[in-house]
Amino acid sequence: MSGHSKWHNIQATKGKADAARSKIFTKIGREIAVAVKLGGPDVNSNSALRAVVAKAKQNNMPNDNIDRSIKKASGELGSVNYESIVYEGYGVGGSAVIVDCLTDNKNRTAGDVRHAFDKHGGALGSSGCVSYLFQRKGIIIIPREEGLDSDALMLDALEAGAKDVIEQDDEIEVIAEPNETESVKSALENAGYHVVMSEVSLVPDMYVDLDEQKLATFTKMLGILEDLDDVQEVYHNVNLPEEAEE
Repeated sequence: MSGHSKWHNIQATKGKADAARSKIFTKIGREIAVAVKLGGPDVNSNSALRAVVAKAKQNNMPNDNIDRSIKKASGELGSVNYESIVYEGYGVGGSAVIVDCLTDNKNRTAGDVRHAFDKHGGALGSSGCVSYLFQRKGIIIIPREEGLDSDALMLDALEAGAKDVIEQDDEIEVIAEPNETESVKSALENAGYHVVMSEVSLVPDMYVDLDEQKLATFTKMLGILEDLDDVQEVYHNVNLPEEAEE
């Protein structure tokens, strides 16, 4: 895993499971609905909504779709209520898994998530059973482009409030406190850096390695979980080899 992004490692299977743009937009639409419900439809005064809209644009969601989702959530086009539920459990080999969901039907979601775990040798656990193995961090990704001065970037990032800067072969990860991610990102963009991704994520303190058979089973489980409409994110502590992400 030398030189390979741990962020991409966490998100590896998500790219495959969310290959259909409509599925990505559906998931982001639900996040917009929750953000609007909590803080209103004005992106200027609702920092949570502003972060989701930025995520939508990172995923090439058309502005019309974004506006429609905001109007729908604010009641102009009807109302939909989603509840946030987090499931924690164990995959094969004692791996730790956290499943972040937004749903309008808890029974359906619980059944679907439990089935994915049970079918692939895993088991759901109680709240808190694995979350202590993760830390919530802001992740800002800047690609290594021609002319990038990594030393200057490190200084600029730390001055902007970042907690750490991690250099990879093809990118640089800027780590920030969750509630400071947006301000650090804005400062770096204003300084002229190209930010390709910015998000608050659960990052494991340590990673585990699985043998080939268990890794295949674990990857199948991730694919099923991430393909569920109610699942927004899946976090885990398994080292995924690069070929598993292709």
